[in-house]
Amino acid sequence: MSIVERARQRQRPLDIIARMQPVPPGSTAVEHARPQSKRDLFFSFTWLALQGFGGVLAVVQREIVEKKRWLTPDEFLEDWAVAQVMPGPNVINLALMIGDRYFGLRGAMAALAGMLAVPTCMILVLAVLYAHFADNPQVANALRGMGAVAGGLITATGIKLIPPLRRHALGFPVCLAFMTLTFAAIAIARVPLGWVLIALGGTACVLTWRKLAP
Repeated sequence: MSIVERARQRQRPLDIIARMQPVPPGSTAVEHARPQSKRDLFFSFTWLALQGFGGVLAVVQREIVEKKRWLTPDEFLEDWAVAQVMPGPNVINLALMIGDRYFGLRGAMAALAGMLAVPTCMILVLAVLYAHFADNPQVANALRGMGAVAGGLITATGIKLIPPLRRHALGFPVCLAFMTLTFAAIAIARVPLGWVLIALGGTACVLTWRKLAP
C-alpha cells in the first residue's frame, strides 16, 4: 500500500467526524455545486435560453441559484450587478462569467454557444412565421399578454433579490434607499439607464469601497 493510500485511509474517519459536527448557530451550510463539464455548460445554458420567453432574469435566477446551485444568492447578486454594468446583453455577460470561472475561455465559449445556437435557429423560424401572421389581431393580442406575464416574472425575481441585501456592507436601509432612487429615476423621471448606472451605481460602489476599506 502506498503512502498516499494510507494517508487517505487515515483521513476518512476525520471526514466522517467533521460531517457529524453540528453547524454553529448563525451560520448556514451552503451546498455549492459546479458544472460537470463544458458540455454540461452548453446544454444547461441552451435549456435556460429556451425558457426565456419574455424575460430571462427570472429563469436565470431559478436555474442557476435554486436548481443547479452554481451560485449562491449573494454571488448571483454580485455577478448580475457586474453583468448589468458591462455593455451587451446581461444574461450573455453572466454566461461568459460563469463559463470562464469554471473552465476558462473554452467554458465561456461553451456557455455563449449554449445561449445563442439553438435560440438563434428558433428565432429565424419564428421570424418567418411572424412575417406571415403579423397582421392578425389575435397574434398581436397574444404577444401583448405575454408581455404582461414577463412583467410579473421580472417583478418576482426582483423581490427574490432583496433578501441578500440584508447582508450588504452599507446596511439594508441604505440599499432600500438606492433601490427607491433607481426606481424613481427610471420609472418616473425617465432618466436614461446609462446615467442612472453612472450616478447611483458609482455612488454605491464608492460608499461600499469606503465601508470595506481597512
